[in-house]
Amino acid sequence: MYYENLDRTIREEPIILGIESSCDETAAAVIKGRKILSDEIASSATVQAKFGGVVPEIASRAHTDAIAQVVDAAVKNAGIALGDIDAVAVTYGAGLLGALLVGVSFAKALAYSLNVPLIAVNHIRGHLAASYLVEPELKPPFVTLLASGGHTAILYTETETSFEIMGATLDDAAGEAFDKAARVLSLPYPGGPNIERLAKEGKNVIEFPKMLQKEDSYNFSYSGLKTAVINYCHTKRQKGEEYSVADVACSFQCAAVDVLVKKTIKAAREKRVNVVTVGGGVAANGYLRENLQKACDRAGFKLVMPSKRYCTDNAAMIASEGLIQYRAGNFSPLSLNAKASIPLHAALKGKGKNG
Repeated sequence: MYYENLDRTIREEPIILGIESSCDETAAAVIKGRKILSDEIASSATVQAKFGGVVPEIASRAHTDAIAQVVDAAVKNAGIALGDIDAVAVTYGAGLLGALLVGVSFAKALAYSLNVPLIAVNHIRGHLAASYLVEPELKPPFVTLLASGGHTAILYTETETSFEIMGATLDDAAGEAFDKAARVLSLPYPGGPNIERLAKEGKNVIEFPKMLQKEDSYNFSYSGLKTAVINYCHTKRQKGEEYSVADVACSFQCAAVDVLVKKTIKAAREKRVNVVTVGGGVAANGYLRENLQKACDRAGFKLVMPSKRYCTDNAAMIASEGLIQYRAGNFSPLSLNAKASIPLHAALKGKGKNG
């Protein structure tokens, strides 16, 4: 009865509550139009670090403990009442299944109780929609660099809901490679920020491979780079030779990031756009941010880059994508279920309810 009797009046500047629980961040945010009214995050990363990475069961329990308080704080700090909410947007995939189910179940119950639309948001679409929060007047077309723990790709964003995948990773994603390299270097979780921190103390003096750099495509490959780091460290240890961990971190970071920047600029030139956007957790990396900005400045492109907070997992980006789906009238029934895995092409195609 909920879906049939739902008030589907589309408001010009709706108030949308976003909920994110795909990994170890329990997050809720409220936006009005593209203005962020509140943004709350409770993280279990400190607990997860004791185990060297995210333990799904621990993450699920942390979400269960935190979600009601986080949503309550988001609503109160937005200066609104629950009854003011026009729609509830929630990450339904991809991510840890148990973690996702906590957010999806809470969102469904809340949407039902308020009799407002439930909006299913793909996590990757959320990362892409974060750019609209930093630049509310942003309009496609533009080229987007997506660099996260699960995906790495260059996209031609044709409209808010239509994307062309110009190139993608053939194996590991950039964020995944950062985490694996960090483990090889015995750096604590989370790996990416610790690689970046250590790289500042090192030099780019080790010839690690820059994936598919000379190929006439926009694809990436990180497995060779990861293997090169493993082999370098293993060989040095086997021979009893000392080596600089900082130099390894710096050389790895340069090899991982330089090709991302180069191919993004090349793609923007091919598509003849004047705007480049970036999204995903790896976009919080300072070396990437600095060098992509310099490259865009040299090429005459405007770079729209969310702050580091909105590159990593957050609920404001989920609400932002929720706004896009709200305006398109793409609402979800209460039968919505979580999905642990969603291929990139499936995540980006179409305008269906699970967009």
